[in-house]
Amino acid sequence: MCGIFGITGHSPVSPNLYEALSILQHRGQDAAGMATCDQGKMYFHKANGLVRDVFQAADLERLTGTTGIGHVRYPTAGSFSSSLEAQPFYVNSPYGIALAHNGNLTNAAQLKKELYEIDRRHINTDSDSEVLLNIFAHELQKNSRSRLTAEAIFKSVSGVHRRCLGGYAVIAMINGYGLVAFRDPHGIRPVVLGQRRTGAGLEYMIASESCVLDVLGFTLIGDIDAGEAVSIDMHNSLQRRRCREDAQLSPCIFEYVYLARPDSIIDGTSVYQARLRMGRQLAAKIERQWPDHDIDVVIPVPDTSLTAAFELANRLQVTYREAFIKNRYINRTFIMPTQSQRESSVRRKLNPIAQEFAGKKVLLVDDSIVRGTTSRQIIHLARAAGAAKVYFASAAPPVRYPNEYGIDMPRADELIAHGRSEDDIAALIGADRLIYQDLDDLIASVREDNDRLHSFECSIFNGTYIAGRIEPVQS
Repeated sequence: MCGIFGITGHSPVSPNLYEALSILQHRGQDAAGMATCDQGKMYFHKANGLVRDVFQAADLERLTGTTGIGHVRYPTAGSFSSSLEAQPFYVNSPYGIALAHNGNLTNAAQLKKELYEIDRRHINTDSDSEVLLNIFAHELQKNSRSRLTAEAIFKSVSGVHRRCLGGYAVIAMINGYGLVAFRDPHGIRPVVLGQRRTGAGLEYMIASESCVLDVLGFTLIGDIDAGEAVSIDMHNSLQRRRCREDAQLSPCIFEYVYLARPDSIIDGTSVYQARLRMGRQLAAKIERQWPDHDIDVVIPVPDTSLTAAFELANRLQVTYREAFIKNRYINRTFIMPTQSQRESSVRRKLNPIAQEFAGKKVLLVDDSIVRGTTSRQIIHLARAAGAAKVYFASAAPPVRYPNEYGIDMPRADELIAHGRSEDDIAALIGADRLIYQDLDDLIASVREDNDRLHSFECSIFNGTYIAGRIEPVQS
């Protein structure tokens, strides 16, 4: 999971890039970077750290130009600490291309071998984003021998789709041309397109989530579709093309559960409304399976579970209290790179209001249970605050399988639900009772009233990998 952003307009774009990356900070806290283009020259600044730490006023002043792209990194492939893997990446042949990528290529090792042995391109890092950039650059070189056109770009994206497996959303900036964005043939990772009218003319923006457009005053045109590419040249002429005829939209359902901001709209579905419906479905399951429940109070684990927990409490007609106070200056626990960091951060991140727990039978609601570290420690906090019983509900089904498409769930043995029953999991996290969302109910929560959504990427729940699994390099 990373955040990507691109803009082309009529005034310096670095202030908009900075604000956009700050809005997308929840999608990556490991590194941040920007690239701009001004009169045939590209300018870069990137480093490890949060957006506010990476960029100072002097950096933005040096990033001149009316076209730019940005990236916030959450590492899933390559090194966790190397600033060399901060994005955007750059390659000078052909034209000069900067690229920002969200996702994961499942055949990156084989592609890297092909790039070296066949395409004669050298890869400097372990990042699959650099692999993807060089595949795109090679296809551009092959398809634009006379001059670069939108038609050549679309043919090149078709070539990327033929060669690259996995989930990917990409924004590239081509020197002397403009912006290109494209999405994998399953549309696993999100990317949206927007526009705004200024006195100088029309401006375009591309971003991982629509909330960025809202804040910066752009109007949402819609999502870039599965297998689709968008070309925006230096004259702000926009063209779109479906570059894979057999593409079928199957977005990652975990975006709606946890990854995206609630004020975003992904593939036509409001994340906030989807989470309300998750709470409604979870309440219905409790009423079916536990009609004589003795829950005194519903307490969410902040922040992504607030919406579902509120609706669940409302449907059960049980008191709702926000009784964990969150330190908002601690990074998101789930996307911290090491287990020790995740464990040590939970207590610093959350503090219970003891009066809301003392003597009560509490239902804690979280968006999901991945490794179980956070859940176990939160239940311990609730008991230490005086709760008589602690029940736990997850707005998502059990996470039983690794993720291969850009979320840091790489090993089955790190997932608490892998190979275990729900009773086993409840015992391990210390809950008196555990309630999981059913997968069919989760899908219904996201798909309701949206005719575009017929299927989803649900591999972490059902083990079905629609875009392939990571392949070992072949000798």
